[in-house]
Amino acid sequence: MTDGVHPTAVEGLTVEHRTDPLGVDAARPRFGWRTASKVRGRRQTAYRILVASSPGLPSEGRADVWDSGRTDAPDSVAVRYAGPELHASTRYHWTVQVWDERGRRLPDAPVARFETGLLSTDGVTGWDGARWICMAGKAPNSAGAPLLRRQTSLRPGRVREARLYVSALGVYEVHVNGHRVGVPQDGGTTYELLTPGWTNYDTTVSYFTYDVTDLLAGQPQVTLAAVLGNGWYNGRVSANSVYYSEAGNPLALKAKLLIRYEDGSAQTVVTTPGDDWRATDSGPYRADDIYDGQTYDARRELPGWTANGFDTSAWSATEEHDFTTRFPGSRLVAYPGESARLMPRWDRGPRTITVYTGGGGPVADPARTVTDPGEAATAPLTLNPGETAVFDLGQNMVGVLRYTLRGPAGAEVAFRPGEMLNDAGAGADGPPGSVYRANLRTAEATSTYILKGDPQGETHQDSLTFYGFRHICVTTSETVTLTGLTGKVATSALQDIGHVTTDAPDVNQLISNVRWGQRGNYLWIPTDCPQRDERCGWTGDTQVFAQTGLYNADSVAFLSHFQDILIDSQRTYGADGAQFTWIAPGTRYNDPDPASGWADCGVVLPWTVWQMSGDPTVVDRSWDAMTAYMDWIRARTGDTWAGQGAIFGDWLAFQVTSTQLVSDAYYAYSARLMADMARATGRTAEARTYEDFFARIKRAFVTKYLSTDGGRLTVRSSLGSPPPWTPGGSPTRTEDDSQTALLWVLKLGLYDTDAQRRAIVDLLVQNIGNSAHYKAAHPDSTRVEYAENTLSVGFLGVNVLAPVLTEEGHADLAYEVLHQDAMPSWLYSVRNGATTIWERWNSYAREEGFGPVEMNSFNHYAYGAIMEWMYESMAGIAKDAAHPGFKHFFLRPHLDPTGRITRVTGSHRSPYGEIVSAWTVRDSTFTHRVAVPANSTATLRVPTADPDSVREGGTPLAQVGEVAYLGFEDGVASYELPSGSYELTSSLG
Repeated sequence: MTDGVHPTAVEGLTVEHRTDPLGVDAARPRFGWRTASKVRGRRQTAYRILVASSPGLPSEGRADVWDSGRTDAPDSVAVRYAGPELHASTRYHWTVQVWDERGRRLPDAPVARFETGLLSTDGVTGWDGARWICMAGKAPNSAGAPLLRRQTSLRPGRVREARLYVSALGVYEVHVNGHRVGVPQDGGTTYELLTPGWTNYDTTVSYFTYDVTDLLAGQPQVTLAAVLGNGWYNGRVSANSVYYSEAGNPLALKAKLLIRYEDGSAQTVVTTPGDDWRATDSGPYRADDIYDGQTYDARRELPGWTANGFDTSAWSATEEHDFTTRFPGSRLVAYPGESARLMPRWDRGPRTITVYTGGGGPVADPARTVTDPGEAATAPLTLNPGETAVFDLGQNMVGVLRYTLRGPAGAEVAFRPGEMLNDAGAGADGPPGSVYRANLRTAEATSTYILKGDPQGETHQDSLTFYGFRHICVTTSETVTLTGLTGKVATSALQDIGHVTTDAPDVNQLISNVRWGQRGNYLWIPTDCPQRDERCGWTGDTQVFAQTGLYNADSVAFLSHFQDILIDSQRTYGADGAQFTWIAPGTRYNDPDPASGWADCGVVLPWTVWQMSGDPTVVDRSWDAMTAYMDWIRARTGDTWAGQGAIFGDWLAFQVTSTQLVSDAYYAYSARLMADMARATGRTAEARTYEDFFARIKRAFVTKYLSTDGGRLTVRSSLGSPPPWTPGGSPTRTEDDSQTALLWVLKLGLYDTDAQRRAIVDLLVQNIGNSAHYKAAHPDSTRVEYAENTLSVGFLGVNVLAPVLTEEGHADLAYEVLHQDAMPSWLYSVRNGATTIWERWNSYAREEGFGPVEMNSFNHYAYGAIMEWMYESMAGIAKDAAHPGFKHFFLRPHLDPTGRITRVTGSHRSPYGEIVSAWTVRDSTFTHRVAVPANSTATLRVPTADPDSVREGGTPLAQVGEVAYLGFEDGVASYELPSGSYELTSSLG
């Protein structure tokens, strides 16, 4: 004991990877917990889970639902419930008792809770007759969002608890008794955006559960009300999907309000067609679209329509939607993660305001130009017709705008967001200083507000669409004063669990850009871009970035859910119902063409989630789909052991690799991952099968692509075709010994001898180094156009480059490439003002202007996959594939030999607790602070000139209790560490 506080605590209790979740529909939920301890070597040897109907029982060590009994095991990740069948709509309370390495029971964890959902997927069971209802007689795509409401009397007696279960065909904003229903976040309440998200509606629709008890307190009646928006269900974003209708889909609501009283009685209010539920489309929500934005006419507001006592006699009745007739097999399931929501702590206000007046052309008005951020955030602005205000929020973000206005009734104000400002360079779509929007393509992306004329001012934020933006262009039809404007950030990446910082400002900006790109593109699904007429779940982007995404944020449930969507898409849109698709959910961009690297997401994503979380559930759930995919390729290409083909190749690379080589490499990669997952989940025969797959693919690959003609090894990456469609400005001719080909050969060991490996490493180092000698020897290569130490990879090489260089002993070159700011490089965008990751290495340059508009997103996270290397090799927090979930891991920082980074701090909250690796180099002394969570161990690799100099305090680390010295090689001393915190120093020379 220390000051009455026990040095060890059990914390972080989760159910289905969530804290105190509502609406759990898993029949056998997964429990997780962490042990936090200041005691070195702390580890769990046994546990006991207690589940009860009231919170008092577990706190007393009792359980009336399930008692696992003492179980001698170190397991604390995804431990399955094994008690009696759980009841629907029921709150359960639980805790876990833990015994340490000496057999002592630790202090009990605080009692946690979880609540089941309806425990059904048929849309009938548990719904008490709730139906899909829509506004009677409303033609699809006619003006006005449907407003639906029902008011009913509550029974006498005190309400004990109330739960609302709700879904929509479209998106909803739901209200109870005049209050919009929110969700808890960061100690307060926030609102969701575009619930219930995006799925393949013809196969799966999500519903959500809310605790609305407080909204019914003391009320004799209850009014349930909802606004319905088109969302993804009824918009061209879903063109060519099974559920899409060119004529438009009517929107629908399905809801059940369950009210339980103190006397034990219950009451339900459900959506039913007829006169009980009333509807209108005459309200202020005039138009909404995912791509085009939202129009809100405040003159049409209906004060009090969401509260009790509103007169709906002039409203329409409701009718049953035909969804269940069209798609009788579609499942209605509880959403398994956290919703996308507005996150106030990340909101941004204006940094600058510029007003442009007309005349002979737009001219900035210096009297109304504000460059001080503090003033810009609060300064009122009066804008006249014919003038344009441009707001810079300083950060490219995703979400909606919140604005406050004063002006006459009927004045129309248009807010047009964009990511960049025009300059005088090529590709601009307007005069310098105006908001660049050409890259939005056909997306109108406009928030239009029509004032009601309130002299006190009127405030609005859209709720039926979203935008990607840094800059806002504002115009008005009449004189209006803006008294406030805020960029409201929306994301599904709600909780950061990893951080890397350095003493290099440009690298820190790159890290910030990666994180903001993830926030913006992790919105219900992992999208490719948030601004233009796309915003789709491209699977190549998803798999490349997944490991970075899981290091940065709590994304296990989010990505596992996307895998479920991908499996749905495989069955519906994939060739022969077996091919994983380019995009999920299915949209107008999907075709059953060969797309290795994208399709392989269906294998790579489960492997990555399992590795980072330690939970194999996603592997088991995906196994049949993964084997169907691998069998499909085998049937398609037979004994050639070639991949299916890769229509996108190494997308947007500056050195082109043949699409077939890319496909063959990914076939090998997926086979290796399948063997790994099979072994880990007890599928011994399948493991042998996929090991054989890999061996045969490797033999075919080496025979086809590795040439020793003329006594020189060549990787024949020119053998085959380039991508059939290459956006403007990209090279189109394949080359031998391309960076991406060399990287994948090394990553997968697609060679026969160590001499071949060394030769391939040398080819890679020469290619990246790109010296004058190299250019002279390769005059026909695209590399001659670029600087030394630049990359030339596209989407499928970007997360391989730095890790392979480091693994092959060239961390020095990885750092040189990281620091490079000439094009193509990561810091090129930083040098040119980026605050998120770009789609193209050359999306914009101050000297040259904008890149080709057809593929020019300024928020496209794939190239941010470099950050997994920052965690694993720069900070040095690296997973051990043999022990998923960081049960065992490596602490292996690689110092920056360029000397430009001398300090790195990295952390990641693993399933076992916070891992820390923070190092500094000063005057040839290496200082390293590390933390290994309880119940896990780490292999520490310390750079040093002398292993005897590696010390904790004055004690050689090799002599510290329970630390095992493993040896010294190539300037690195290795140790096995038990859990605990360590402050180490070593001499570098």
